[in-house]
Amino acid sequence: MKKNLKWIIPLGVVLILFLWVKNSYNRMVTADENVVQAWSQVENVYQRKYDLIGNLVAVVKNYADFEQETLTKVIEARANATKINIDASNLTQENMAQFQAAQDQLSGSLSRLLVTVERYPDLKANQNYLELQAELTGSENRIAVERKKFTEVVRDYNLSVRTFPANIIAGIFGFEKKANFQADKAAEGGKVNVDSLLN
Repeated sequence: MKKNLKWIIPLGVVLILFLWVKNSYNRMVTADENVVQAWSQVENVYQRKYDLIGNLVAVVKNYADFEQETLTKVIEARANATKINIDASNLTQENMAQFQAAQDQLSGSLSRLLVTVERYPDLKANQNYLELQAELTGSENRIAVERKKFTEVVRDYNLSVRTFPANIIAGIFGFEKKANFQADKAAEGGKVNVDSLLN
């Protein structure tokens, strides 16, 4: 009996250690997949915004006397923003800063466009333009919601890979801290207050 007990205790310790490593690893994989899914949603809502801006530019272009320089800046900023694609597995601080800078540039250009439209009463009253503005406001709200969800999911992931003793497992299996949106004006989603520009 003592001989069997000699093997049971080490096997029990190995089994407990195995279960702890397996559970820790699986929690990290789940948290990582949640980040991937949340980032995908962030990209989806930004893509919707890009599409709406493209439609808005098309409506504004129909007004021949509209300021071309303002339109060109919006088109260029939109093109720059759509070029930045970040893989959820590569959410570094540099990539996120680049993404945020492009969103800020696009939001600034869009704000200037909306302010300029104020000088064109016919355009301002155009039904397509008004509908696109309403959709753009809704899009900005969706962006804020998805960014908030993403921030929460990244926080949970980062906690799971940085807390002791799970950080040991994270280090062994290559789980690294992921970057998040910074708490500056970009944390507002580069949000353009379309409603305030309309009044």
